[in-house]
Amino acid sequence: MRLEPPKSILFVCLGNICRSPLAEGVFRDVLTTRGLEHRFRLDSAGTGGWHAGSAPDPRSIEIAARHGIDIAGQKARKVSPDDFSRFDLIFGMDRSNVADLKATAPQEARDRIHLFLEFAGERGREVPDPYYGGSEGFASIYRMIREASEAIATRLDGRVAASESGHASSTT
Repeated sequence: MRLEPPKSILFVCLGNICRSPLAEGVFRDVLTTRGLEHRFRLDSAGTGGWHAGSAPDPRSIEIAARHGIDIAGQKARKVSPDDFSRFDLIFGMDRSNVADLKATAPQEARDRIHLFLEFAGERGREVPDPYYGGSEGFASIYRMIREASEAIATRLDGRVAASESGHASSTT
């Protein structure tokens, strides 16, 4: 059996203005650095629609820009029913996001929903919501997201290489 690598990834947090747009931008940067950006479609969304159409939180934009990543053009949106068929992997930033996603996802899509840091090998850890804190909280989640993105890119790159060579990978 040939294992196909994920080609589309959705990052999800509560309002899609802090963690998930930052994760989308950081992951895109990691893929670009590795020459893999053309192999994946990335997006982000929120479990709630309160901020739909809004740019990311200025603190997320600022921490990303400090690291050479531009997320200012992203627009918040709510997860849609179509997302469960359009995305191969769906990453919730915390357990509440994952629970909300699994509660609304069709049965056949639930195995594609994962806790972001856990998929990166950090068992039981979540990306905390920095919204009500200061800039240090955003710097902290940036580091978490960067490390997890590097680990996930390495994991998925192995799957891509295995798929292209015709050999299955046991990394998932």
